Amino acid sequence: MSSVTFPDLQFAVRIVLAVVFIGAGITHFVPGVARTMRAMIPPRLRTTGMLRPGNLVILTGVCEIAGGLGLLYPPTMVTAGVCLIVFLAAIFPANAFAARYPDRFGVAAIPLVPRLTGQLVLMGLIVVAIA
Repeated sequence: MSSVTFPDLQFAVRIVLAVVFIGAGITHFVPGVARTMRAMIPPRLRTTGMLRPGNLVILTGVCEIAGGLGLLYPPTMVTAGVCLIVFLAAIFPANAFAARYPDRFGVAAIPLVPRLTGQLVLMGLIVVAIA
């Protein structure tokens, strides 16, 4: 019989998710990746000022890093998890836009159904990790 408990599994999933989100957040500050992410913001969501694409890329990077770190700190893990679920829903329009233009976005243009499936799986893993 295995001695692995559900809390052990949750802890392991939180660690993996934290690494994924922190790693993804860091990539927002790599110039080439950031340039692609700025271009992925759909035209209808583009604006000037504080919410211009460059600032949105920085903000989303900070959110991913903060969310990943929040999953590691027990007093904030539930709030961080809920925020990451909302975050994944909020960034979906950019991913859907990129999926429509694979020639323009290359590997970032993951087809819509696999991208949606992946994000739903991530959301489900977050729920498991914080439940």
